[in-house]
Amino acid sequence: MKETMFQFGNVVVVEDDCIGVIVKSWGPSSKTGKYSHEVYVRSFNGIKDYPEEEIRHFIYSKELSEEEKTFY
Repeated sequence: MKETMFQFGNVVVVEDDCIGVIVKSWGPSSKTGKYSHEVYVRSFNGIKDYPEEEIRHFIYSKELSEEEKTFY
């Protein structure tokens, strides 16, 4: 089984341009087999649950190559 790409405290990007922090991670769903994560987003002032494929790592001041984009 594939392991999750994120863990508590990771700074991430959701919904194209909102920056948030992973506050809870859920194991693979019994229905879909996919991970999900609860993300605190300050601009929403709340926590929202996102499937892992809708979350990207926030990269601090670095342009990623195409190879790195597929990794992250």
